[in-house]
Amino acid sequence: MKQLLTYLGALTVATSVFAAEKPALDVRDFGAKGDGVTKDTVAIQKALDACAAAGGGKVFVSDGTFLTGSLVLGANTTLEITPHASLVGSADIADYPLVNVRWEGEFREGHRALLSASNAANLTITGGGSIFGAPVALSKLRNPRGPVLIELTGCTNAVLENFTTQYQNLWSIHTLFCKNLTARGLTLRSVGANGDGLDVDSCDGVTIEHCDINTGDDAISLKSGRGLAAQTLARPTQNVVIRDCQLHSSIYAALGFGTEMSGGIRNVKLENCVISGKQNAIFIKSREGRGGFMENISGENLTVLKSPTFVGIDLTSKGIQATDPVPGETNQWPHVQNISFKNIRVQDVSALVAGKNVPAVRPVDGFVLNDVSGTCAHGIALANMTNVKISGIHVTGYDGPLISTQNVSGTGLELSVK
Repeated sequence: MKQLLTYLGALTVATSVFAAEKPALDVRDFGAKGDGVTKDTVAIQKALDACAAAGGGKVFVSDGTFLTGSLVLGANTTLEITPHASLVGSADIADYPLVNVRWEGEFREGHRALLSASNAANLTITGGGSIFGAPVALSKLRNPRGPVLIELTGCTNAVLENFTTQYQNLWSIHTLFCKNLTARGLTLRSVGANGDGLDVDSCDGVTIEHCDINTGDDAISLKSGRGLAAQTLARPTQNVVIRDCQLHSSIYAALGFGTEMSGGIRNVKLENCVISGKQNAIFIKSREGRGGFMENISGENLTVLKSPTFVGIDLTSKGIQATDPVPGETNQWPHVQNISFKNIRVQDVSALVAGKNVPAVRPVDGFVLNDVSGTCAHGIALANMTNVKISGIHVTGYDGPLISTQNVSGTGLELSVK
């Protein structure tokens, strides 16, 4: 009898645990067709809503092509798009309601993303499948902004992993005010201006790893709003690690800092990546009226391929002016400090560093370049910087001086190739 009671007790516990398990829902059970013709928006949203109502769980999008408008994900939800499944954005702009978005650094009206979530914790999008954006007529909309592919706002512990996207002329993934965000194993493709891959906007604690991003605009862009309102809000993008990625831009930069950075950008590490850009592999950019700061930015163990510039720094003339510029002769300019790169391999790079567009009233404080090898057409050009440290530059193929400076202090400024 004692053994029977023990068994029944264990069975009761097991049954209770099983009953507490989160649901696993298939969108087809809610009426989704997956035929690429029928709009499955209502059916997929029903599945997502049922998952959220149950306190979370998993929603499967299995084999097929699912035509859909904007969808909203809730907390504790995993959306699994399986390897032979695709979500395809509808061509009907009415399928993307107007909401308040931050676009190019300021809040304004815009169409809701294909996949969106607000203030949702423990959200995951995964599964090995594909997400295709709306047609170009929608992605080119600017006033109001068209729908991006994925937009997460105020989410905590979000994971984006192991799926593929394809889009054009608009950001693919935009994360705003998120904390503890992971992007892993993504393959992002886009073409055309504004076709960023991943825009990290006023987020804290971000890991981007093992991603292959090839885009029309910046592959990854780090932002924090523009103008006095963003500086007063004081929501920096910070504590970011980008590692083991392939990043390429066919128009602009593999990794862009700014131009919208009035809330600040700090503590960013780029490690073990292969990068290339049509203009710059890495671009640190801003203008007057931005204010804000960019600090503690480092890159290590990087391979830079066929880019006009490895590191571009332009703090004087990039980006749209804010409607409320930061005032002051000095404070209107960004404060940039502690920028370092080491163990860099360059191949067919036009210029190692183009860093002369720096305001004299707000010099860059701390720029380190160490252990660079490979081929380049031109060397290092710097202006208005202090605490510069340059060493271990072993490059060939360049014309003119290896280093040219204007109003720059530091060590290694007379360095020649050895």
